[in-house]
Amino acid sequence: MTEASKVIHVRNVGQEISENDLLQLLQPFGVVTKLVMLRAKNQALLQMYDISSAVNALQYYSNVQPSVRGRNVYMQFSSHQELTTADQGSQGRKDQDSEPNRILLVTIHHMLYPITVEVLHQVFSPHGFVEKIVTFQKSAGFQALIQYQSRQCAVQARNTLQGRNIYDGCCQLDIQYSNLSELQVNYNNDRSRDFTNPSLPSEQRGKSSQLGYGDGGLYSLHPTGARAVTFGQMNNAAAIAAAFAEGLPPGISGTNDRCTILVSNFNPDKIDEDKLFNLFSLYGNIVRIKILHNKPDHALVEMEDGFQAELAVHFLKGAVLFGRRLEVNYSKYSNITPAPDAHEYAGSNLNRFNRNAVKNYRYCCAPTKMIHISTLPQDISDSDLLAHLEEHGNIVSTKVFEVNGKKQALVLFESEEQAAEALVCKHASKIDGNTIRISFSQLQSI
Repeated sequence: MTEASKVIHVRNVGQEISENDLLQLLQPFGVVTKLVMLRAKNQALLQMYDISSAVNALQYYSNVQPSVRGRNVYMQFSSHQELTTADQGSQGRKDQDSEPNRILLVTIHHMLYPITVEVLHQVFSPHGFVEKIVTFQKSAGFQALIQYQSRQCAVQARNTLQGRNIYDGCCQLDIQYSNLSELQVNYNNDRSRDFTNPSLPSEQRGKSSQLGYGDGGLYSLHPTGARAVTFGQMNNAAAIAAAFAEGLPPGISGTNDRCTILVSNFNPDKIDEDKLFNLFSLYGNIVRIKILHNKPDHALVEMEDGFQAELAVHFLKGAVLFGRRLEVNYSKYSNITPAPDAHEYAGSNLNRFNRNAVKNYRYCCAPTKMIHISTLPQDISDSDLLAHLEEHGNIVSTKVFEVNGKKQALVLFESEEQAAEALVCKHASKIDGNTIRISFSQLQSI
């Protein structure tokens, strides 16, 4: 057995895992004094302040499987008793305590979406005036040098952005201080830019060396027309590419540009706008919904974009709900005009694709007999779930489990219609003060 040490060796550290993620695992047990990421080996070394802190951490994680961003990581004592400067330097990194500089060296890990000067400027400019940006490809991956007007701005940017993702689930920022004193920029184009000298020429552009997903349609991922980058919310084209890198689901073309859906033949005594929202929000963000007064079993549902509308039409056409088979088609209207009788959902925090868009796209499917429930109270029991859901149909089995310290559950109904009824009625309902979230699961059994 390896001798106890202040240094903990962590394995299976994927590219999506940041230094901050690892710190959160170990800081509850004491101060972490040093950290070295061994990216080439998917490993890391963390040094605690003393041996007792390291021992307490490993004793705890011997009984609890540590998981970071959905990936199990494995810990043991390192053969190192101390991390030296040489250990850290051998990774090609400067010491994290090195002297701050107004120029940052940024490495992008897990890059599923092309990163341009414009994207980097949107990310870094909120923290101060960015004078120059230069991007390049090295053995470490896609990198950039960001020059601020002042060192204080660079320090603030690094402290705020280190370890964050530009897009949800990908394009992770690894930021160090550069030892350069001034960036030399010769051209203003998508690879370099001097924001203090807009008159610089643009060189003859060749083909981009950045990663892409094709030359047209939804997989043409150049940022033309893209909205401003915000953390936690991924540009939709990037989310689609990341979720369906192996190809779109059968029957989905990815070319539809109509955002408004006409839903008909639903039971108007059982269905209202919120229940339609609960169902259609499985496939994209909802802008607004309007039930037609002259045809109370008809409604218009406006999705955020055409791809989300196509998913909803494809997966919900013919679904049975409250004894009626839904008819789901594209509307002749391009959007729903804001009006008192049109319910607004654009700003709702219940829209499912504001965060974790990649994961939500991957889970899109037609209604099934199984529902997945998240954000449950920590002390929830199977009997509590039964009491909350049994009015909607015959429940075959339930399973309550925990992921990353959060309670979730699977509930299997006797039919797809019963599961759909439970979803539309109980999504966003409360159990002991917790607002629960429900989606269909593609699992066949518990």
